[in-house]
Amino acid sequence: MPLIATTPVEKVTGPYPRRWWALIVLCLSLLIVVMANTSLIVAAPDMTRDLGLSSSDLQWVIDGYTVPYAALMLVLGSIGDKYSRRGALITGLVIFAGGSVMGSQVDATALVITARAIMGVGAAVVMPATLSLLVAIFPKRERARAITAWTATSGLAIAVGPLVAGWLLEDHAWGSTFLINVPIAVVAAIGALMLIPPSKAEGMGRIDYVGGLLSIVSVGCLVYATIEGPHFGWGVGPIAAAVVAGVGLVAFVAWELRHPHPMLDVRKFKLRPFSGSMMAVLFFFFGTFGAIYYSTQFLQFVLGFNALETGVRLLPLAGAVFAGAAVTGQLTPKLGMKAMVVSGMLIGTVGVFLLTQVDKGSTYTDFLAPMMMLGFAIGLSVSPATDTIMGSFPESELGVGGGANDTSMELGGSLGIAILGSLLGTAYKDKLTALVGGHLPADALETAKDSVGGGLAVAEQIAKTPSAGPQQAQTLVDAVHESFAHSIAHTSLIGGVIMAAGTLIVLAVLPGRRGAGRHRPAEETEAEARDAEYSDSVQ
Repeated sequence: MPLIATTPVEKVTGPYPRRWWALIVLCLSLLIVVMANTSLIVAAPDMTRDLGLSSSDLQWVIDGYTVPYAALMLVLGSIGDKYSRRGALITGLVIFAGGSVMGSQVDATALVITARAIMGVGAAVVMPATLSLLVAIFPKRERARAITAWTATSGLAIAVGPLVAGWLLEDHAWGSTFLINVPIAVVAAIGALMLIPPSKAEGMGRIDYVGGLLSIVSVGCLVYATIEGPHFGWGVGPIAAAVVAGVGLVAFVAWELRHPHPMLDVRKFKLRPFSGSMMAVLFFFFGTFGAIYYSTQFLQFVLGFNALETGVRLLPLAGAVFAGAAVTGQLTPKLGMKAMVVSGMLIGTVGVFLLTQVDKGSTYTDFLAPMMMLGFAIGLSVSPATDTIMGSFPESELGVGGGANDTSMELGGSLGIAILGSLLGTAYKDKLTALVGGHLPADALETAKDSVGGGLAVAEQIAKTPSAGPQQAQTLVDAVHESFAHSIAHTSLIGGVIMAAGTLIVLAVLPGRRGAGRHRPAEETEAEARDAEYSDSVQ
């Protein structure tokens, strides 16, 4: 075979021979995109100290990546379909690496946020390209296994990101957590040229740029309002963004219903397997990402683990993801997609509810079972849901299908971190005020209420004050720990209720195994027929 893959996958007779090697490249590309968010969780304290970040600054260092990532995936997936899915993957990796280099070199808050936004644009190209290429390369009978590996990689990145970042931060500055992406992106881009065949949609018409623009405005404004409003107050900006998001969504649906070649055929939401799977991904990542976000903070700020120790303690979550993926690979063909998706959501809901038992005396052991349940649930349910979503799109719209799946995933995670994070902050402030409100100066109290890290910083300052001393500082530390533990228990109760409601909705919407056959799109049936025809020809 030639060193560079040049034969389009559409012209390959039978399944592509190098498809499992190609999957490694796709999973490697996915790994760094997800790691870019999870590694920042443990790098945030160092960045806050070095750059002097306020709470608002830190939020936008994190979410500067999320807004373009979520808003652009649908459009960029469609562009990849039309021109080149492999080309889109390589372009996205180059953009992502460029943003990573910039982020590692700058030392101003605005420039770090800009670098993160550039990385978010690159990620928005890479994510839908990985899924669309996977579906284009693998025959239907192997696709579920390949998507299971793709899903397991996402779970692995949740744990590996903090672990790698913690290892780097032992001897290097926080910029190293950006720079580590570059060699991985280079290897993935070279691997894409060598192992992934060219692929694009055949006979695709003009891209629906108006629908694409409406989707960008709607999703972008929704994510912005969700981040800004709960954390910093519902001022003019967040309210205006929410209104624009609502109007944009209505306009998007109206336009797509009238357009002869819509970017996203919204009539697909009438198909219960598709709409149920989209809701499952959204609700699941809402609860899961939120829970992992504040559990990691407890490990660092209350239990006192450093970045590397925190990453090591997240490894059981990654192991549980692989266990769940192995189980779903065996049981989904026997029990059906609905049983696995709903079971995974139920296990994840129980895991979140277990966090309601957290108190200031909790140890790592109290977080181990919830984390493993969440990891197992990711492996169990996300793969069959993603397989169903991708199976709802014809060959010419695989990038759009990947964009729809990934937008639901990212939107759910963003909403979970923003909404549950806001509830966490409010509960923390209220509890801390009740415990020490009358014992601290107003300025010190405001700083302590801003975050658990701020509370511990105030305690350090008090310990150095001759008039106060270590005993009063320890009293504040105890109050901060108790307040944060209380806020986790309170937030987990609300998060668990939302996930339970989502589980019931998905249970009602997803059809059973018999009903699923009536709702299958014609494209999926035709794909299976082509696979069966090829299998017969080689026997």
